[in-house]
Amino acid sequence: MSDTITVREEQPQDHAAIYALTEVAFRDRPYADGDEQDVVNRLRERGALTLSLVATREDKVVGQVTFSPARNSDGSHPWFALGPVSVLPEYQSQGIGAALINAGLSHLQSQGALGCILTGNPKYYCRFGFEPAPDNAPDTEPAEFFMLKLMNANGTAGSFKFHESFYG
Repeated sequence: MSDTITVREEQPQDHAAIYALTEVAFRDRPYADGDEQDVVNRLRERGALTLSLVATREDKVVGQVTFSPARNSDGSHPWFALGPVSVLPEYQSQGIGAALINAGLSHLQSQGALGCILTGNPKYYCRFGFEPAPDNAPDTEPAEFFMLKLMNANGTAGSFKFHESFYG
């Protein structure tokens, strides 16, 4: 039995597995809204799923990360948002989420992304080069958890907005 994890772009046959794993990964989490799996579907349905990577073990989808377009009020682009990122509970703490995030960030940077935003735990996301950016936080997000990673930009001004799919 192989323990090898493969990271690849999602395929249509992965959609049901992504929905199920995202729901279970966020179930009963105090920081979750409970609709993370629906956010992924809305982004996909609205053509705003910039990049969706899955992690598989023996052809079973065990993790997924979503990247979508983000807007900056200063008019600069392209910017992207990371999230949600999900790993089945029994596969967590094995580096799968980190592998997905790193692969996605590397892809976006190679495509000319100015940077990436997220709302999340600063202690976790700092390892990927994200820094707290409360002054750039959208009005709809808790500023203390808003983070920014510059890629092909030297800096930024203005505030960001996540794609409207995050809000219904």
